[in-house]
Amino acid sequence: MGSVTTAASMRSSTLLETSCGYLLQELKLIWDEVGQDQLEREKTLLEMEQECMEVYRRKVDNANISRSRLHQALAESEAEFTHLLVSLGERSLPGRPEKMMGTLKEQLDSITPALREMQLRKEERVKQFQDVQKHIQKISAEIAGQSEHDNSLSEVKINENDLSLNKLEEYHIELERLHKEKGDRLLKVDGYISALYNLSTTLGMDSSKIITNVHPSLDGSSGKQPKNISDDILTRLNETVESLKGEKQKRLQKLEKLGKALTNLWSIMDTPYEDRRQFSHATDFISISAAEISRPGSLAVDIIKQAEAEVERLDQLKARKMKELFIKKQRELEEICRKTHMDMPLQSEMDNIMNLIKSGKYSVTQLCINYAIEKDMLMSSTGRRGPLDPTTPNFAIYFM
Repeated sequence: MGSVTTAASMRSSTLLETSCGYLLQELKLIWDEVGQDQLEREKTLLEMEQECMEVYRRKVDNANISRSRLHQALAESEAEFTHLLVSLGERSLPGRPEKMMGTLKEQLDSITPALREMQLRKEERVKQFQDVQKHIQKISAEIAGQSEHDNSLSEVKINENDLSLNKLEEYHIELERLHKEKGDRLLKVDGYISALYNLSTTLGMDSSKIITNVHPSLDGSSGKQPKNISDDILTRLNETVESLKGEKQKRLQKLEKLGKALTNLWSIMDTPYEDRRQFSHATDFISISAAEISRPGSLAVDIIKQAEAEVERLDQLKARKMKELFIKKQRELEEICRKTHMDMPLQSEMDNIMNLIKSGKYSVTQLCINYAIEKDMLMSSTGRRGPLDPTTPNFAIYFM
């Protein structure tokens, strides 16, 4: 290769010298014919030599510039190629010789395809990093309770100095961890929503309204909006569930108390089965745990109000009957006292009993016992001790 270049250079030099010599010979002939003096001839030849030197100098300078540019381009290509190898975590590119041979152009032509191959690999690797980091950012935002349209979410920034497969694997591991955390949080949210639905249904409340009050995204009618699974929402869901559990327990205790009151009043008033049946739901919850209650509306406010109203009605009926019984027994005592010429019990005592009856603190059994004692004492004082008057209705039994 070198010998061919040398031969071509020699032929070019010989051709140039021959051409120049022929032109100088022709110029000498012209000067001889014209009669050009020697000083003019020498001056013209000197100018021609200087012009020739300037042309050569320009050509050499241009060649130097071109060579420098080739050196720079080759150095930059080598540096970029090395940087790509390091950033991609590659040791070398198969098929590319470690040492460059040949002219600068040949070396540049040799590295260009390898450099292009590495650039394409980098572009593909950057896309992979962008994809996995976007997913990481998206799921992280969901876990933090941020919307995908949140302006605070920044563009994904890729560290192009480390695009190795090891780094990519680290991001994939992080993405897998976030997927699992998201799944776990969704299960928790669904569990809370299910609990809220069951509790609100049992309590006769609007489950959709309660769930929406926690966060609109938790309602199934919110469309494609993803459920908010942030720590704040999980805390609020838990607090809401616990609040409803407390309300359920509170209502159960209230209904259990009402159920016992109804059972007692039914027994006293000897209420027929048909009248009891419409309030049997209130007595079903006596000595039962909150976890065992799941029937829709079984602890609704209306149910409790109905039971309260029935207890109040029966209490008033019981008080009225006891008052009637008291007045009747009082008249019987008055009649006994009149016949036996005994003094009646103090009016203050009678008033006190009446007040106790009105307040509900005096039971039918107490009234009947006190009446029996008073009558027995009167009968004993007159020597007429004996059984109670069989015509007197056993009101205690009547109310059982």
